[in-house]
Amino acid sequence: MNIMLGNLNINQIEERLGFDFPLEIKEMMIDTNQTKASDVEKGKWHCFDLPFVLVCGDVEMATKIMNSLEGKECKETLQFAHN
Repeated sequence: MNIMLGNLNINQIEERLGFDFPLEIKEMMIDTNQTKASDVEKGKWHCFDLPFVLVCGDVEMATKIMNSLEGKECKETLQFAHN
């Protein structure tokens, strides 16, 4: 059984990563955040604190956010998962 805790917002994610998302991605993430942790819907995302993992409702959402991290040096490792 996996236990995942937390509901991080964009600012908390950025703080942990050590940089800001591009404005276009940040605005998209504001509109698509799902606060309910279970069954993340298509086109939505939820970020857990422990472990530090961003769960997306579909591979397209995961790819958009993950691509925005390309070339960035992160302070912490952010894992991605999708339904």
